[in-house]
Amino acid sequence: MDPKLYERYSRQILFTEIGEAGQRRLLESSAVVVGCGALGTALANLLVRAGLGKLRIVDRDFVEPSNLQRQTLFEESDARETLPKAVAAERRLRAINSGVAVEGIVADLGPKNAEELLRGFPLILDGTDNFETRFLLNDAAIHLDVPWIYAAVVASYGVTLTVRPGETACLACALESVAPSGRDVGSRTAGAGAPAGVEDTCDTAGVLGAAAGVIASIEAAEAIKLLLGNTESVGGRLVSFDVWSGRYQSVRVARNPDCRACIRRDFRYLEGDAQPHLTMCGRDSVQIHERRRQLDLAALGRRLAPAVAEVRENGFLLRFRVPPYEMTIFADGRAIIKGTQDASVARSLYARYIGT
Repeated sequence: MDPKLYERYSRQILFTEIGEAGQRRLLESSAVVVGCGALGTALANLLVRAGLGKLRIVDRDFVEPSNLQRQTLFEESDARETLPKAVAAERRLRAINSGVAVEGIVADLGPKNAEELLRGFPLILDGTDNFETRFLLNDAAIHLDVPWIYAAVVASYGVTLTVRPGETACLACALESVAPSGRDVGSRTAGAGAPAGVEDTCDTAGVLGAAAGVIASIEAAEAIKLLLGNTESVGGRLVSFDVWSGRYQSVRVARNPDCRACIRRDFRYLEGDAQPHLTMCGRDSVQIHERRRQLDLAALGRRLAPAVAEVRENGFLLRFRVPPYEMTIFADGRAIIKGTQDASVARSLYARYIGT
């Protein structure tokens, strides 16, 4: 190994599980991170500093002042310039390690472009903020036969699961099947304690940067093991940690013998069949035809009140403002987002305030 590279990674090379051969292999490896928020920035930072050879970052959003509390790659100037997160992350990561090929792509990953954006990488990493995209990643990873790592954080709590297609439980095994207790394995992250039919999100329950840091660290360690070919202890366990209570859990998840995704290969998210139907509604509105849930509008209104403006609820609908947008939510989950004609913006707002 080049002496300068050896010096740079010397403390990592001293770790016997990696060594010089492992470091060389890592320098020749690549991965794709989808989502560049609290999890994605912390994860990308760790992997680039560790010497990953190539990293692609896919994100649709731009930097806002509220991101700076926990999204560790961004600075105040990025928020002032409203830079796309993928662009700002690429710039910062190239400055951290010029030897890594960092590629920031500003895109909204969906069924039509998922394979194009993910194909060719031996590992897919989750830095997203909604379950619709995570199930899409799960479908795509199984279809492409590529390992991927699911991760999610809200409030002080986070969870991660490493998926090796054909070898371990996938996300659909873990979250679409019911555990013996009768509760969904992922219920805490999916919104336990929230009003019926609603998930906790960072925009409604908040999030601690420390929680994102812990889960990103676990995700990065799992990623490095996979890229080095050390798969013996990787996958099949849902790991959760609450940095406020100090509670840690590691639960083995069995493969579901009738799993929709990894057994029956029903890739409804990848094929676009699971996404709510969207239509234009008036001159400057998008309607989301989400009818898979029943919402407690009064409870939802109380929950959203600290985070949004002008909350009004009359038993039939809930209306509030997230300037410059106005959102109207119905009890069956249907929503009208006023102030945009962009479907990706509408989906993003729905995921941030209602969940997916």
